[in-house]
Amino acid sequence: MNEFVQRDISVTTETEVSPEQRMPAWDTDHTPVDLDDSAGIDPAELGDDDLMREMQSLHRTRLDTLRHAADSALATHLRRTAELETEYLTRHPGREVDPDRLRGD
Repeated sequence: MNEFVQRDISVTTETEVSPEQRMPAWDTDHTPVDLDDSAGIDPAELGDDDLMREMQSLHRTRLDTLRHAADSALATHLRRTAELETEYLTRHPGREVDPDRLRGD
């Protein structure tokens, strides 16, 4: 049986919180979890094609990372996904929304 040791992560409600801040970090792989460690090129420096390619790659590997990766790798994956998606939304604030994907109230 796996035992999870949950660490407290300070979350402020004054600003937008990233997914890795909402997800507690567990120490199951005995690897130090450093949520401030950056991985990859700054999304603001990527061209549009590279940004899309990076996001597609992360989404393609999402389920395997969630189910099988070490906690530190999952935290990195979550952080990188948030960085890339935030950059995408910054570049495309008026993104096209498919009306078929909207729920009727």
